[in-house]
Amino acid sequence: MRLLVPGGSGLPALADLDDAGLFTAYAAPGGPWVRCNMITSLDGAATGPDGRSGSLNNEADHVVFEVLRALSQVIVVGAGTIRAEGYPPLSVAGSLLDLRRGLGLPEVLPLVAVSNRGAVPPTLSGCRDGRALMAVPASAPGLAQARRDLGDENVIVCGEDEVDVAALLSALHERGWDHVLTEGGPTLLAAFLSAGRMDELCFTIAPQVVGGKHPRPVALQGVPLDLQLELLAEQDDTLMGRWRVRR
Repeated sequence: MRLLVPGGSGLPALADLDDAGLFTAYAAPGGPWVRCNMITSLDGAATGPDGRSGSLNNEADHVVFEVLRALSQVIVVGAGTIRAEGYPPLSVAGSLLDLRRGLGLPEVLPLVAVSNRGAVPPTLSGCRDGRALMAVPASAPGLAQARRDLGDENVIVCGEDEVDVAALLSALHERGWDHVLTEGGPTLLAAFLSAGRMDELCFTIAPQVVGGKHPRPVALQGVPLDLQLELLAEQDDTLMGRWRVRR
């Protein structure tokens, strides 16, 4: 992978990035930090022709995808996206574990499913070891069942009628999870942006044109934001970038 725009990474432009170089390039600042990782086609589609973001993914995107996970303390994903993409409980790529340990991060990587209904995605059902959690509002019809399925300690109630993003982040920080990564989908990303609780957007631009009617990476509830390019890398005609939200 070739570094095109090094930003404040301290790495030279046009450097070839191995795993350690990517850890440096994508390092988050100290303290609480929230970022997303999304992929889009060149014409702005968040999903490929089959309606899944996975059909846009390629090897270059996968490398950065795994690095961003390995740099995070917790992953937050909408329950609908978890169902559509078939998310299981997560683990860090074995090749990145030593680099992750070097940052003092544990091997466990919790996944928080966000749902206003409280229905546990089938791929997470029965996971009670802390790797799978649910974030739901107090009025969620599936709240009691989620508690029975995942365990009381793994269900976070935040908000009354819908999940309150700010309250969710506060609950995660209370658990010691300051570096938060969300992988969407578009509705959840829009909620983070609208709440003013997103610090950085990591986007992959896949070398594809999809056409047709497909969701955009940010749903209609999103708000306009000014961004600053922090880093840009390229591999196999695919662009991977970091954009910081201007405050």
